[in-house]
Amino acid sequence: MRLLIVLVLVLAVLAGGGAWVFYGSPWLRVERVTTSGTVVLKPHEVREIAGVPVGEPLISVDSGAIEERLRRKMPRIDSVDVVRSWPHGIALKVTERTPVLLIEKGGKFIEVDAKGVRFATVEKAPKGTPLLEMATDPSGSAAASLRRFDAARLRREAVRVVAALPGAVAADTRTVKVRSYDSISLRLRDDRTVMWGSGDKGRAKAEALAGLMKAVPKARHFDVSVPTAPASSAS
Repeated sequence: MRLLIVLVLVLAVLAGGGAWVFYGSPWLRVERVTTSGTVVLKPHEVREIAGVPVGEPLISVDSGAIEERLRRKMPRIDSVDVVRSWPHGIALKVTERTPVLLIEKGGKFIEVDAKGVRFATVEKAPKGTPLLEMATDPSGSAAASLRRFDAARLRREAVRVVAALPGAVAADTRTVKVRSYDSISLRLRDDRTVMWGSGDKGRAKAEALAGLMKAVPKARHFDVSVPTAPASSAS
């Protein structure tokens, strides 16, 4: 019994000492905050918004709250990992959203990422990013489609189309035009056009388009909305 009591006391002392080392000692406290992964965002702005409590015990830093605050206040951030770097550091590992489409509005450009999320407005269009033109008509033949698919869903369909494009076509794409869910078209460099249809069967459409462009290099208009029956025309 006496040995058991001694063991309990020793464990209590160790536990108390361990708690003091992590929470009360000056040895394991936040002294530096580093940022990595930023491209457009400024590292010092990320650190400022993160609000990591310098001087506080490293173990008590609420990483979840920091991550939530950064995503909420800096929508350009897609994801962020808050990592403890013992004994004195916090690392903020940021992944920024990358624009795949742009919406022009009032002389500025709204960036849309690969998930269809509008996340930032910029003065100058990022080079090589096509414009998204929402040409839906609530009173026209596309009205039924619009009742079923809202603007956010249609943006995601446009993103699906861009993601499926063959490399050379993607580089040449200037505008993605959405009339309805199953009526999405592209305007390429030199005013060539592609009727793509919906975002479904993207791989088959990409293969059909690549084959068609190779077979009829001087064509101006291509239609791969039905990939098993692609078509082209000179005018």
